[in-house]
Amino acid sequence: MFTGIVEEIAIVKNIVREQENIHLTVSCSFVHELKVDQSVLHNGICLTVVAIEDETFTVTAIKETIDVTTIGQWVIGQEINIERGMLANARLDGHIVQGHVDAVGRCVSIKDAAGSTYYGFEYDQKVKHTTISKGSITIDGTSLTVVNSGVNTFSVAIIPYTKEHTVFKHYTLGQFVNLEFDVIGKYVEKLLQIRTS
Repeated sequence: MFTGIVEEIAIVKNIVREQENIHLTVSCSFVHELKVDQSVLHNGICLTVVAIEDETFTVTAIKETIDVTTIGQWVIGQEINIERGMLANARLDGHIVQGHVDAVGRCVSIKDAAGSTYYGFEYDQKVKHTTISKGSITIDGTSLTVVNSGVNTFSVAIIPYTKEHTVFKHYTLGQFVNLEFDVIGKYVEKLLQIRTS
């Protein structure tokens, strides 16, 4: 389990395709603290460390992950948000994040405000999950609060610190992002479906 509080921005150092899998080699400041089999969140995608060498670690994404996330579009040199799993005795500063991407969204608006930046996103109408105003959403592994919620659209407001310390600083119109909807909301949706069917 994760919190959506990005630890740092890491860099993709190498990408190797093997059959239907992708092996990603990543560098970050805490490589020496990682262990093989440890889970790390990469732009919202939970991946297992399979190798550690020098100042880098490697993770593997399978076809299912590639099909439902943006990972297949990543390139060498790209910056990504990363976070290690939450410690059991730690504060939950963000919200409960599983690292299971529900959908790929697209950035449709970027507006500067007085001291913050508003980003608008849309996602496929086939996705059954919803957002609510003041609810939680995870975008590329970043825990955020929904400002405006519509049908398959929503927006968030980013303070300067978050923008500078996450990959939000690189977002442009049309940018594809990984979305994970609030897990509690997903359970509620499922229960309502069962009761009404």
